[in-house]
Amino acid sequence: MLRRSLFALAGVALLSGPALAQSPKTLRVVMHSDLKIVDPVWTTAYIVRNHGYLIYDTLFAIDGKFESQPQMVESWTVSDDKLTWTFKLRDGLKWHDGTPVTSADVIPSIKRWTDKDTLGGLLAKSTKEMTAVDDRTFQIVLKEPFGMMLKALAKSASVPLFVMPKRVAETPVAQQISDTTGSGPFIFKKDEWKAGEKVVYVRNPDYKPRAEPPSGLAGGKVAKLDRIEWRSISDPQTAVNALLSGEIDMIETVAHDLLPVLEKDKDVQVVVLDPLGLTYVLRYNWKQPPFDDVRYRRAATLSLNQKDFLQAVIGDPRYYKECKAMFGCGTPLESSVGMQGLLESRFEESRKLLKELGYDGTPIVVLQTGDNPTLTNLAPVTKTLLERGGFKVDVQSMDWQTLVARRTKKDPVAQGGWNIAQTAAAAVLLLDPVNNHYAEASGDRSQFGWPLDEEIEKLRMQFIREGDPKKQLEIAEKVQTRILSEGVTVPLGQFQQPMARRNTVSGNVVSPVIVFWNVEKK
Repeated sequence: MLRRSLFALAGVALLSGPALAQSPKTLRVVMHSDLKIVDPVWTTAYIVRNHGYLIYDTLFAIDGKFESQPQMVESWTVSDDKLTWTFKLRDGLKWHDGTPVTSADVIPSIKRWTDKDTLGGLLAKSTKEMTAVDDRTFQIVLKEPFGMMLKALAKSASVPLFVMPKRVAETPVAQQISDTTGSGPFIFKKDEWKAGEKVVYVRNPDYKPRAEPPSGLAGGKVAKLDRIEWRSISDPQTAVNALLSGEIDMIETVAHDLLPVLEKDKDVQVVVLDPLGLTYVLRYNWKQPPFDDVRYRRAATLSLNQKDFLQAVIGDPRYYKECKAMFGCGTPLESSVGMQGLLESRFEESRKLLKELGYDGTPIVVLQTGDNPTLTNLAPVTKTLLERGGFKVDVQSMDWQTLVARRTKKDPVAQGGWNIAQTAAAAVLLLDPVNNHYAEASGDRSQFGWPLDEEIEKLRMQFIREGDPKKQLEIAEKVQTRILSEGVTVPLGQFQQPMARRNTVSGNVVSPVIVFWNVEKK
């Protein structure tokens, strides 16, 4: 009776034993957040990106060794001067409505992506023109060589280059799409989508996977499931109870303090699919006082430290580590340059600086999510540390999708704006100053917070043109130093996020993104 009442409170219908037994091709999953937005270009939210990987396909994809591999593309050539790239699509690609995928769809899809994505924006600056040569062939003609072409076309977040039908891709990037027609291995059942309850996908019978075995986000995307249901259970304990009882088959992100419960159960596996893990990041709103002034950003940063955040949210040292490196620890560009004296909670210095600035005590609005266990405790730690450093803080809690929508607002705080927002980003997506979207400082094109710094942007362009790894490291260290001194992004430590599945489920590929091709259920 207790378990049934828990599910009733969570708004989740209980599944009977026979229903489970009759649906081996249906996978029921609790994801890290509810899906309320379906446009994976409009928002950088990972839940929408995960949705995108189910229903769309990409031109290239990152494999298990983080190398770019063709996906929708069959072959490509590059001119001797490195300025003309010619791509040919695989034969037999179809949209979910049965019509063929053509180059006419690809060109506007690339354009919409470059209007949003950090690396895509740099590619756009280097591009002279894009043309559809024929139905299966398209060209990108550059003004100058762009050595990261394949990395750009294959990137997995925060905005992957999902190819959409021409009619959809021509939607302005500031406007959300509503047509979810894709060409990927699964089809979104919009008629069964109930926000706050469930999201449904079914196998695409017309999808032709590549012949290669799956590797990361590349290779053959073989849909072995007939149906996938994302079940919305906001309470972490309730989700764990559902997994233990067999009501669901998988939890994408398990609250770290509940892992010991699952590790003791013989019918459940705890798995880390992304060994490099994620990085917590804090962003200041450069559009609104007081963080439109770099001195206030520096005062706030003085109050922060990584361990308090990691201990409060993750708790288990097996799954976290302090990492004073903007481009990740255990990566080629790992460096602590520019981090000296930072993230050490120097409260007295923060209070002194605020006094010199004449801080008037206006509360700092910090956004908090209440339904994402890997993020929920960040805001309370921020409040405690900033208050010890002399700030007044107002934590405003909401569900994750509401927070994602609110952090796009550039309005004054009194009109629904904000001062500080925090999130987690896959470390594999932060490996260098170009791919790392939290290193961009191009103003309104940048991620939420909209930092603007010409010096950082010049350095990022230098990085693109530089082929010497030693010189690339030197440039990356300059970017990192500038990011910290100007308060563009504050890294708050690195962690691994385990997922859990019942022993009846297998086949998850090791990847920075949880995907559902190759997954099967006994």
